[in-house]
Amino acid sequence: MSAREIPFNRPYVTGRELSYVAEAHRNGQLAGNGPFTRRCQAWLEERIGCYKALLTHSCTAALEMAATLCEVQAGDEVILPSFTFVSTANAFVARGATPVFVDIRPDTLNLDGELVVEAISERTKVIVPVHYAGVGCDLTPYQAIARERGIFVVEDAAHSILATDEGRSLGSIGDLAAFSFHETKNLSSGQGGALAINDERLAARAEIIWQKGTNRSDFCRGAVDQYTWIDQGSSYLPGEIPAAFLSAQMEEADLITERRLAIWQTYHRELEGLEQRGWLRRPCVPEGSGHNAHIYHVLLSNAEARTRIIEFLRRKGIGAVFHYVPLHTSPAGRRYGREAGELTVTEDIAARLLRLPLWLGIEPLLPRVLRAVGEFFDTVEA
Repeated sequence: MSAREIPFNRPYVTGRELSYVAEAHRNGQLAGNGPFTRRCQAWLEERIGCYKALLTHSCTAALEMAATLCEVQAGDEVILPSFTFVSTANAFVARGATPVFVDIRPDTLNLDGELVVEAISERTKVIVPVHYAGVGCDLTPYQAIARERGIFVVEDAAHSILATDEGRSLGSIGDLAAFSFHETKNLSSGQGGALAINDERLAARAEIIWQKGTNRSDFCRGAVDQYTWIDQGSSYLPGEIPAAFLSAQMEEADLITERRLAIWQTYHRELEGLEQRGWLRRPCVPEGSGHNAHIYHVLLSNAEARTRIIEFLRRKGIGAVFHYVPLHTSPAGRRYGREAGELTVTEDIAARLLRLPLWLGIEPLLPRVLRAVGEFFDTVEA
């Protein structure tokens, strides 16, 4: 990293990753489902509290597995926010379902539960709450209805490792949950993900789907003397090398979260004055939310201000970025999905949201970032 550049993200390493990768090589099992895969899955089951966890090669893969487990098919509808990454919709669109986009709340930027209830129809098969920035999405308005009507709840917990809401781990609340270990996430294997299974009735089939539609897991446990094609599935199991890398990250997960929270709190404290002057809005974190400091974002007054500050910070050597382009405004979103009412909050938030750099090691550089943000608004006021 140049002395004059502060990137938006820089992947963190604990120092043990390469030794674990070498150990995986010495073990002679690189194709996955070896000791490191099992170690990571056991960690997830303990820390999240899910019935079973399966590592995948991405969060997208975990969402695709969830769509198969929910038996999504043509004619079904899946309720989700438009303010999310494309994979949240793609996993279900690929199986013929129609994404039904619902607006978000202006405080947490998560699905508006009351609007979800209004959007439920006879065709609703799945509801996909996204826990934006590791802040828990409130599922209570529709959980009982979903249970009563046999609608699956699949948490998109891509941002949410070790985050909680009212003491519950995000990823342990719905029937299924998908996590990401992309290099931009709090814990990383470069590319990676996991499916958390909270309904034990889905666990056996999940393993089959995970193993290309075969009962290979039973074979490896000695439960059958050969394995064969049982069900639909795909190659969702990652190799042992990314699992070994992730294992080292998991060992320091609490420290990583603690350090990220300290950076987040520094931003939050130092930007309070700009919020009081009306120049920006800091994140709203509800009482009872144990967020994991995945993102620090601010809302500018309008889209023009957001564009100008991104360029101003770029000239200062600081990487700051916007986030999602609402899916309902995209070509594919218009082709495959539909809107449940107006999405005015989504469109407003997406136009004004700015993410500031947050990664382990940025601590001594934070004064530069904060000083540059302050200089931008001093220029505006002048």
